[in-house]
Amino acid sequence: MRAERSVYICDECGEASVQWLGRCPACGSFGTMQKERREPRPAGARASGSAPVRMEAVEEERPRLLTGIGELDRVLGGGAVPGSLVLLGGEPGIGKSTLLLQAASCLAGRGSRVMLVSGEESAAQITSRARRTGALGPDLFLLCETDLSSLESAARELVPQVMVVDSIQTMRSQELDSPPGGVNQLRECVSRMQVLAKETDAVAFLVGHVTKEGVLAGPRLVEHMVDCVLYFEGERFDSLRVLRAAKNRFGSVSELGVFEMTDAGLREVEDPSRLFLDAREEPVAGTAVAVVMEGRRPLLVEVQALVAPSRLPAPKRVSTGMDGRRLAINVAVLERKAKVALAERDVYLGVCGGLQVSEPALDLAVCMAIASSRYDRILPPHAAFVGEVSLTGEVRPVSRIAERAKEAARLGFRSLVISDRARAHGLPGGIEMVGVSDLSQALETFGVSRPSARQSADR
Repeated sequence: MRAERSVYICDECGEASVQWLGRCPACGSFGTMQKERREPRPAGARASGSAPVRMEAVEEERPRLLTGIGELDRVLGGGAVPGSLVLLGGEPGIGKSTLLLQAASCLAGRGSRVMLVSGEESAAQITSRARRTGALGPDLFLLCETDLSSLESAARELVPQVMVVDSIQTMRSQELDSPPGGVNQLRECVSRMQVLAKETDAVAFLVGHVTKEGVLAGPRLVEHMVDCVLYFEGERFDSLRVLRAAKNRFGSVSELGVFEMTDAGLREVEDPSRLFLDAREEPVAGTAVAVVMEGRRPLLVEVQALVAPSRLPAPKRVSTGMDGRRLAINVAVLERKAKVALAERDVYLGVCGGLQVSEPALDLAVCMAIASSRYDRILPPHAAFVGEVSLTGEVRPVSRIAERAKEAARLGFRSLVISDRARAHGLPGGIEMVGVSDLSQALETFGVSRPSARQSADR
């Protein structure tokens, strides 16, 4: 009988220690050392040898598999690559299983043999969801199993082009005496799934749970092992769902996929710009429209700001949809460089539609919305704003102005406010470029640089 011993493994980096440590000595993370039972390597075990080959003799990759869901293909970089391992993470109930079930149905309808492996739901539950979403197909095979060896045997016998494992935390290797979801089990299961995907030349989708912090559960080493890491995000009380790539060896990580959750499953949003714009009959103060880039896709989003008197020694700066530190910088620049009095005011800011925007091109719209709310001045509803605001108050140019202008013109906007140093070629007709050098000029151009007489009396 082989002797067993316990070790402590870091969830973040996989560092092992014979005793518990409050801080990982490798990555410096606190409270990440988890106890695991480790068995010694069997006697006589050896690695499988392989000989080097000339790179010129290596065959080119097979064409990508189109899932039939355009938003998913966009985030994957133009489709799934055969032999790749894709990890999909998201909060419980966000729609991960529904998304992959619909993708599997589309792939099966295109002639691919697809095997669904579920360790969490029964066959009746999955089939019921498939009927509700219209995802049943003749080449769609289902296996309810948590044993990894059984999964491998079924895959080698069926030889599917696509495999979906829901979820990887429920899979267990009998060679390791540790519970499913542990560090050793996750590492072993992902490693063997990677080998299986390469041997069968199949696309393997793995569903992964996330922690309360919103990151994938398990050691960070798992993310390094897979070829693509996707996050499925969305608010619990909102039907909007956003798919992002945190890692992609075969494409860009800046692409964005937008879906809407309905009673019949997930529906692609073909025109997300209209979804992120808050439609209203009359314009109101405190709103501005920005044109941001998500990968190769320009999106128009509405920024809403509320400036209110503060009763606190330190006024609040609250943001939804953008980094709070970026908001604090924009508020400081407005007050110091554009002379907008905000020292005794709370500033609340939000991006409509639940979209999280990190591009600096949002800065100009944020500053304009805050000033509009502060002075109760309505900005022209036909104007969109694009520009990065520096610490000196200058409006700096951003890239891909022509694409942003085309998207704004398509939605009926007649002017685009940009930096006067921006260079753009191939601009569409019907939209005017308004160049501004700094934030003060932008505020003066739209009449939001001075308070009204009533507000002056309030101050």
